[in-house]
Amino acid sequence: MTIPDLCLVALVGISGSGKSTFARRQFAPTQVLSSDAFRALVADDENDQSASAEAFDALHYIAGKRLRAGRLTVVDATNVQAHARKALVDLARAHDVLPVAIVLDVPESECWARTELRPDRDFGRPVLSRQHRDLRRSLRSLGREGFRQVHVLRDVAEVSSAVVAYQKLYNDKKDLTGPFDVIGDVHGCREELELLLDRLGYLLSRDAAGRPVDAHHPDGRTAVFVGDLVDRGPDSPGVLRLVMGMVAAGHALCVSGNHEAKLLRKLRGGTVRVAHGLQETLDQLDAADPSLVEAVPAFLDGLISHYVLDGGRLVVAHAGLKEAYHGRASGRVRSFALYGDTTGETDEFGLPVRYPWAEEYKGAATVVYGHTPTPTAEWVNNTICVDTGCVFGGSLTALRYPSRELVSVPAIRAHYEPVRPLVVATPQERGLDLADVIGRRSLVTPAGRVTVAAENAAAALEVMSRFAVDPRWLVWLPPTMAPASTSKVEGYLEHPVEALADYAAAGVPRVVCEEKHMGSRAVLVVCRSAAAGLRRFGLEAAGVIYTRTGRPFFADLSLETSILDRVRAAADAAGLWDELGTDWLLLDAELLPWSAKAEPLIREQYASVAAAAGAALPAAHSVLSAALQRGIDVASLAARFAGRVSSIEAFTDVYRRYCWPTDGLDGLRLAPFHVLAADGASYLRQDHEWHLALVDRLVTADPSLFATTRRLVVDPASPSDVASAVRWWLELTGAGGEGMVLKPAVDAGPRVQPALKCRGRDYLRIIYGPDYLSRLDQLRGRGLQRKRNLALREHGLGLAALDLLAASGSGRAVHQLVFALLACESEPVDPRL
Repeated sequence: MTIPDLCLVALVGISGSGKSTFARRQFAPTQVLSSDAFRALVADDENDQSASAEAFDALHYIAGKRLRAGRLTVVDATNVQAHARKALVDLARAHDVLPVAIVLDVPESECWARTELRPDRDFGRPVLSRQHRDLRRSLRSLGREGFRQVHVLRDVAEVSSAVVAYQKLYNDKKDLTGPFDVIGDVHGCREELELLLDRLGYLLSRDAAGRPVDAHHPDGRTAVFVGDLVDRGPDSPGVLRLVMGMVAAGHALCVSGNHEAKLLRKLRGGTVRVAHGLQETLDQLDAADPSLVEAVPAFLDGLISHYVLDGGRLVVAHAGLKEAYHGRASGRVRSFALYGDTTGETDEFGLPVRYPWAEEYKGAATVVYGHTPTPTAEWVNNTICVDTGCVFGGSLTALRYPSRELVSVPAIRAHYEPVRPLVVATPQERGLDLADVIGRRSLVTPAGRVTVAAENAAAALEVMSRFAVDPRWLVWLPPTMAPASTSKVEGYLEHPVEALADYAAAGVPRVVCEEKHMGSRAVLVVCRSAAAGLRRFGLEAAGVIYTRTGRPFFADLSLETSILDRVRAAADAAGLWDELGTDWLLLDAELLPWSAKAEPLIREQYASVAAAAGAALPAAHSVLSAALQRGIDVASLAARFAGRVSSIEAFTDVYRRYCWPTDGLDGLRLAPFHVLAADGASYLRQDHEWHLALVDRLVTADPSLFATTRRLVVDPASPSDVASAVRWWLELTGAGGEGMVLKPAVDAGPRVQPALKCRGRDYLRIIYGPDYLSRLDQLRGRGLQRKRNLALREHGLGLAALDLLAASGSGRAVHQLVFALLACESEPVDPRL
């Protein structure tokens, strides 16, 4: 017996027919929901028939949860009565899966003999006889009741020898990974289709009469047609001949459009309204080759509602498909895929008003569709309509997947007058939704699944709602960074030897050691114009600068504007706009000096400590020195205070290095180290030398604003390279630098730290206290694992957000990831790490 790999299986058979034994042999224990087991759950007795109503209520609830999650579900109950089966058919339909009946038609005598051997079964033979009569009546009606497959096992031998096999649904093409070219509604425009295929690189094959009968791509790409091949245009038979040939040769896939469905009904003698270009197709078929006309109905009949491709990452349907219907099979799914979801109203042109499902779409799969012509293909959330009205004089468009490049050819002429003008408003995605972020959340990232606790989400909501910039700007936040393994080098808590050893152990062949600037983390969204900001972020502004927790960087917006103007001009001078093909950039940077943002913190937390200690410790040391000169035995105490005086002097010197006066832009320096994203692209996985090379061009364009990030590229397994890195780090920190950040030159995967910080010995006085060196043995016991896990999780969330941003995914979905990253920041991790 072959059944769909996603379906609801109803086992049908009288007591004693062996349903439970059959289920145990054929299905996994988690797939089987037994009425006896549910009676035991609610009444502690699987034979308590008075608990049946509650037991089935619970069973149907769990079955619904499984079907919603896309899991095969088997119901082990007698199911010999029509009302019991109706509940299961309704449940299957509610979740758009196929109901399947497997009937165990075992002789009543055999079932009674088995029942008599079970002391827990105390019902009489009449009960079994009644069940058997119900079963006999049921066999004639199972198909009419809605079961899409009915398998009847006629006797004990058939039950024992039966084997259940599985078949993928017709729409399941997850194993096909492309690349694909998804082509919009052709509507009989054969010439334009040939031009588009040629532009996409396909090679056409023609028959003896010169007509195209196939097209293949030399690189193995597959064309996917979104339906509506026919009607309105000048050569529907020619389009059918070409597409049918491509599908037959395995060079293309095609889903059904509403026009194909209507044409099929007409060709089979059904009553349809001959309108919207159908008459033109019928006339063209009357003049076409009889062999083609004869083959068309079978081809149209074989077209399914939608395809799920590339591991579930791509869905193609004629009118689109909401997430709950992906990979499902039902009349409701097919109707949505062919016609969309209508409100029941009509517009001023007499056409149905369609419900804007794409505006609410939050699915991970990219949905490509047609059906409703638009002047240009525009992304809405993670969906795109590629029907650009070729037959009406627009263009024929294809989406190259996975690159998401749009390729179009203009219509040769307008072949048909549209009922509704082609110029229509592009739907806009809905705003952010509180329900997307509150409570416990579990999100999928390149680093694995990340779970955010409800209390952490509440903390993030406090920050986001009270202090953050407009959340539409918040497309990324900097993840926390883990320190290198604690150093064993005498006198050091952190040292490049351990940092490079960490990467050598992870098999990283090249590491970029970057100068660590001591300033404040700044994320810049820089738009080429306010119009670009409105187009991409829904805000009529040319950009924003925010902190690592999403707060405005400057209280003075005029200063923010001045910096953005300078960055914009530098990007223009460096040629980045044109080179990256974008009108906006996302930059990760450090803004110097530290005091530009952190002056209140420095004054209250660091300067006050330095002032108090600077006043008290020298005085105390002076008294102790005088006592020592008078012969009092305070030598050890005096030495300790001398050390503390030296420590506080070093502490004061350290924080003052990172502070200097600024006046507007004067004195400010910007040190970018990542070009994170641009229009249609996420760059965080790019080689770090690529990032820094772009930054160098910004420095050249405006050296008074931009600061160079010095770096050294080393092999962490090479002793000479490690020695060079140590010498360079000692020079940096000896000259007052904070230290360095080490990164794999090329993305090393989700389990390797994307960056490790290695801070200088003097700088760590700010973190651990002026005299922390006297406590090194204690500090070396610090635990790093929680911080490292947090860094990987936050990096994964940031990567996922940038990937979705590049794919023009849902703003709400991007915000979910960024919000989760901010929520992770409230986890109880030692802030000094």
